[in-house]
Amino acid sequence: MENRFIRAEDVAVELGVSKPYAYKLIRQLNEELRKKGFLTIAGRVNRQYFEERFYGTEKEGCR
Repeated sequence: MENRFIRAEDVAVELGVSKPYAYKLIRQLNEELRKKGFLTIAGRVNRQYFEERFYGTEKEGCR
């Protein structure tokens, strides 16, 4: 089973950005999730939400 969260190191590699910038992106995504009422974990972001925001993908049946 794939991990539900993606860490800053993985975000940096996947997007080809620095690790500090990846942390900045994660903070932004987590802030969006908090505004929607979700709990978040610092330094990690929900993998599905990350993929939706960066690639516009959704898993079938999730909405």
